Amino acid sequence: MTERHQTLGSLMRGLRKRHGWTLRRMSEESGIPVSTLSKVEHDRLTLTYDKLLQLSQRLGIRLSELFAEPEERGERSVTARRSIGRLDRAVRVTTDNYDYYYMCPELRNKRMIPIVTTIRARTVEEFGSLVRHSGEEYIHVIDGSIVVHTEFYDPVTLNQGEGIYIDSGMGHAYVVAEGYDEAHVLGICASREQDFAKSLMTIHGDDALD
Repeated sequence: MTERHQTLGSLMRGLRKRHGWTLRRMSEESGIPVSTLSKVEHDRLTLTYDKLLQLSQRLGIRLSELFAEPEERGERSVTARRSIGRLDRAVRVTTDNYDYYYMCPELRNKRMIPIVTTIRARTVEEFGSLVRHSGEEYIHVIDGSIVVHTEFYDPVTLNQGEGIYIDSGMGHAYVVAEGYDEAHVLGICASREQDFAKSLMTIHGDDALD
């Protein structure tokens, strides 16, 4: 029998049923509208990071429970799971330098994290301290042009259709190239770190949340 993987909707529904709550009661407890909760439970909508944080704080659950599946038992066969990436279903995290859209958030315990990013910072001085985190990443320019600053290499300019693969533990920053107001890139981040998606979302601190 094919194993059914939990989505955010099934996790929310299970949490509500464990408490014996109606959607209205869940709304009162969480501060999230009934219509939103209903769409989330039916996997037609996801929650932004700040709403997930609000949910965990008001219901007294760990944020990691909303991002990860239970530990796997034994070897698993092909899961055949899939998810369509859409910006309106992405988890959005905003910083001074970037707008991140974490794609396919309903899939738990992903081995790689796809992120569509709008880059606004124009210089490395404006960007601030270089970013470091576990794993590796590939960045591909969708629109515009960017300059990639890294800890051990000279800056390199990437134009539309070009990409770069780096060790994410090396300090790095992506800024808009001269002549552009912003740029859009697709990033794929991978790491063995537990709760990797949560770690990425909080790398800039809670002040960075949209």
